[in-house]
Amino acid sequence: MVLLSKPATECCSSYSRNLKLSKSSSSGIPVIDLSKTDSKQLIVKACEEYGFFKVINHGVPMDFINRLESEAIKFFSLPDSEKEKAGPADPFGYGSKHIGRHGDVGWVEYLLLKANIEANSDRFKLVYGTNPDEFRSALNDYIQAVRTMACEILELMAEGLNIGPRNVFSKFLLDEQSDSLFRINHYPPCPELQGLSEHSDRNVVGFGEHTDPQIISILRSNNTSGLQILGDGTWISVPPDQYSFFINVGDSLKVLTNGRFQSVRHRVLANGSKSRVSMIFFGGSPLTGKIAPLPSIMKEEEQSMYKEFTWFEYKTVCYHSRLADNRLGHFERIEAS
Repeated sequence: MVLLSKPATECCSSYSRNLKLSKSSSSGIPVIDLSKTDSKQLIVKACEEYGFFKVINHGVPMDFINRLESEAIKFFSLPDSEKEKAGPADPFGYGSKHIGRHGDVGWVEYLLLKANIEANSDRFKLVYGTNPDEFRSALNDYIQAVRTMACEILELMAEGLNIGPRNVFSKFLLDEQSDSLFRINHYPPCPELQGLSEHSDRNVVGFGEHTDPQIISILRSNNTSGLQILGDGTWISVPPDQYSFFINVGDSLKVLTNGRFQSVRHRVLANGSKSRVSMIFFGGSPLTGKIAPLPSIMKEEEQSMYKEFTWFEYKTVCYHSRLADNRLGHFERIEAS
C-alpha cells in the first residue's frame, strides 16, 4: 500500500455511537445496472427513497479511473511544502483540514478544481510544476467519461419520471457555461484510531455531514470504507467498491423535482489503518441557470415547495453557510397560516 502524507493536525470532531444497518441487507444501498432496461424505473425509486445509489456497468474505462487515481496519489505523496504551492483553496486549489470559510474541519486534504479543464491551467502548473501534461490528460479523460455517464443517468431519470424533453436535467451539465466542479479527497490513516478494534465506537470525522448543492454528484473511491449516508435518522455505512460509482442527488435536483427526489445527507469517517482516496464530479448548472420545480413533474393542484432561484444565488448561500446547515431553507415557500 502506498503510504500517503497526512495533514498537519487532526480533526477534533468525533462521534460516539453505534451504527445501525438497513434491514434490507448489510447496507440497503440500491445497486443499479445501467445496462438493464428497467434501470430508469429503479433510478427514480432510489432517488425517491434514498437520494443515493450505486451504479454498475457504467461504461467508464477502468484505465481512466486508475490513471487519475495514480496521479492523485502522486500528488498527495508530495511533501506538505510542495502541495501547499497549489493552495490555499480559494475555494479552488489545495486545502488541508479546513473545509470552507466558517469553521468546518476534517481529517482530510483535497484538491478542488473546475470541471472545465482549460480553466485549471495555472493550477496544474502549481500542482505539477512545468510539466502537468500527465495529470491534465488523466483528468480530462476521466471528467469527460464521468460527465457523459452523469448525463445518461439524468436522462434516464427524466424517462423514468415520464417527463420531457429527455434532456430536461442533463442540459444544465451540457451547457458550455455549466458550473461543474471536480474534487479529489485524501483521508490519511488517523493516528487517533490506530490500534482500535473495528467495532470500536470511537469515530473521527473526515468530512462532516452535508448535502451536495449541485444537481448530481458522481463519486468513486478506492477500496477503503468511511462513507456514510443518513437514512431514517440512522447513519448507514456504504461498503466501498472501487469498480463502481455512487450517485448523490443534489439540492438543485431536489428542487427541480419539487422534493420528490431526496438530496442525501452524507459524511465520511476517518480510518485508522488505510488511506481513502475519493474522486467526485459535481454536475452543476450555469451560474445564471434558474432552479425551480418543473411544472411537468407536479401533479394537478400540487403547489411549488420552493421559490425560484439562480444557481449563483444558491451558491452564494452555500459559501456563507456551515456544512451541516439546511441551505434550502432560505428558498422554501412558507404556507400561510
